[in-house]
Amino acid sequence: MKDIQNQDDLYLLVDEFYKKLLADPAISYIFTDVVKIKILEHLPVLVTFWSQGILGTGGYDRNLTQIHLDINKKEHLTPELFQIWLNHFYTTVDEHFKGHKAEQIKTQALSIATIMQIKIINQKG
Repeated sequence: MKDIQNQDDLYLLVDEFYKKLLADPAISYIFTDVVKIKILEHLPVLVTFWSQGILGTGGYDRNLTQIHLDINKKEHLTPELFQIWLNHFYTTVDEHFKGHKAEQIKTQALSIATIMQIKIINQKG
């Protein structure tokens, strides 16, 4: 099994990851009912985000924290939702990739989920 090497690999990863999220009723409603995600428009944005962090390509200019804080105002993003998100992310990475970049992206996903949960808690206070 190969490591994550380029944006095509990241597209495969986020596409397969979102298939899992959208098929899981415990979390899919966030994307279908709360955010009403347009997946074909969203996937390239996600590829750019992960590419910047993992491949160092740059180009992501949105405020990831604010996006999630805004979603949280509509529907509370619970620790359980973040755990479901992480479990699907880890599973998808492990199904398709093995190596340094694969481990790096899982670590970055955990960091993001942790930071978002801290920011959400602080938003309440």
